[in-house]
Amino acid sequence: MSGGAEEVALVSPRGFCAGVERAILIVERVLKKHGAPVYVKHEIVHNKTVIEDFKKRGVVFIEDPRDVPPGLPVVYSAHGVSRAVRRAAAERGLTVYDATCPLVSRIHAGVSRLRRAGYEIVMIGHRGHPEVEGTLGQADGGIYLVENAEDIAALSVENPRKLAYVTQTTLSVDDTKRLVALLKERFPGIRLPEKDDICYATQNRQDAVKAAAGDCDVFFVVGSAMSSNSNRLKEVAGSLGARAYLVDCADDIDPRWLEGAKRIGLTAGASAPERIVKSISLRLREWTGAEVVETPPAASENVSFSAPKDLLSVL
Repeated sequence: MSGGAEEVALVSPRGFCAGVERAILIVERVLKKHGAPVYVKHEIVHNKTVIEDFKKRGVVFIEDPRDVPPGLPVVYSAHGVSRAVRRAAAERGLTVYDATCPLVSRIHAGVSRLRRAGYEIVMIGHRGHPEVEGTLGQADGGIYLVENAEDIAALSVENPRKLAYVTQTTLSVDDTKRLVALLKERFPGIRLPEKDDICYATQNRQDAVKAAAGDCDVFFVVGSAMSSNSNRLKEVAGSLGARAYLVDCADDIDPRWLEGAKRIGLTAGASAPERIVKSISLRLREWTGAEVVETPPAASENVSFSAPKDLLSVL
């Protein structure tokens, strides 16, 4: 249909990170243990395909724990929840399974420790994102969200000498570095996180796109519009000159996007299933006749997170 392309480059690492794998595993095991319906606070991960598959099996996605009928289980999504959500679930006596990514949980614990020690906290993140809402909700005041340089310039804190910062795990690595530099310039004594808050998978996938996208005419990122890390991958590819598109599945692709393309890049955000990548690569090969090639991985990944203890025996 759109001949002329010579290669479809499958970029690695791509797809599910350890936190997403764990979250999906938890919902799977809660379904086996309790049967449908199973309620999940927010989308378990930001991927349309994953969510629709779970809905067909009796998973109900809600925002308010008060919408969960008494006696039924609720799963917290990988993005984490605020202390207010935890209190609401406890007041209703709900059976809770926590699928919060351990890397997000680490940030939550750090925010709580810093506030107990009297620190104010600046969070770099996207307003309204569930991970950000959950992290902000670990403190009753004394935590401030900044999204850009203007927010940092306008920021007012009570004690600049006792100030720390944290970040959303799925941000643009380069944009975050710029904002951190501005924070340090404005507040020279600001306390740095003990470990980089940007998720290893976010970093690795962005590095992989940086290594590949400059040689691509068109670049596809498999991911949903709500996925922060997938959107960042599209932005990175676009910044390197490729015509970049975020797609949920092969049917989202307009063949006209491929006109004049010799090399096509393809990767997936951290919540996108590999089977969608394969289906898209097959569609691109059918349309263009291009060879599908796995590129050398930009980084190796061997991170894994186990399910909660009360689900380990559910197979």
